[in-house]
Amino acid sequence: MEKTRILIVEDDMIIASNISLQLSNLGYEVTGIETKAETAVHHALEVKPDMILMDINLKGQSNGIDAAHAIRKYLDIPLIYLTANVDDSTFQKAKETHPYAFIAKPFTNLNLERTIALVEDKVKEKREKLSSEDTLVDSQEDRIFIRNNNKLIKVMLEDILYVEADRNYCKIITVAQTYLVVSPMNKLCEKIDPRHFIRIHRSFVVNFSKLDAVAESFVEVKGKLIPIGKQYKEDLHRMLNKV
Repeated sequence: MEKTRILIVEDDMIIASNISLQLSNLGYEVTGIETKAETAVHHALEVKPDMILMDINLKGQSNGIDAAHAIRKYLDIPLIYLTANVDDSTFQKAKETHPYAFIAKPFTNLNLERTIALVEDKVKEKREKLSSEDTLVDSQEDRIFIRNNNKLIKVMLEDILYVEADRNYCKIITVAQTYLVVSPMNKLCEKIDPRHFIRIHRSFVVNFSKLDAVAESFVEVKGKLIPIGKQYKEDLHRMLNKV
């Protein structure tokens, strides 16, 4: 079993260190501790943790809610807010980012442990509703076949908008729906035409013909902002220059 990877965003290093130690003792992997909203966004886009513990009241020009909004533009990462004396207005703003839970400070180790466990269960239920263990079984020049409930579903490559890695799964997002297939990204990439699909991030492959806009740090596909990893920029620019 792979460990659940959690990013801690907390500007009180004593609290952050205590949380990190507790999570490690519980068997979770802490991807890092960030103290500012800006660095938290960068960390989330680069590392793509499974979950984020986000303090609302961060020091600096941007707070935890700002960071959550920025991350949500690109990734749907389960979010738990850490709060202390939050007024109703701030609470309502925080709700707009669709967090999975709130933990009020000061909190106990048991409260933290149980909240994370409940969020893990919610994420698992959401994943199971999305797909019942679809499996990528075959591919041809212009299509792939996905096995679902003992039948093969044909998916035309031209209908795929992008693919997002999710641990040992891949979300294949098409014009009509989303498939969650049991396949690591590298294996799936072997089954799609590299002339039309390009990897722009370790977690994302996009259909080049579906790009609506390309910026310095992201591309846009049907309103979805997808981050560009540093190591993939050159390949993307090379493909753009061929157009």
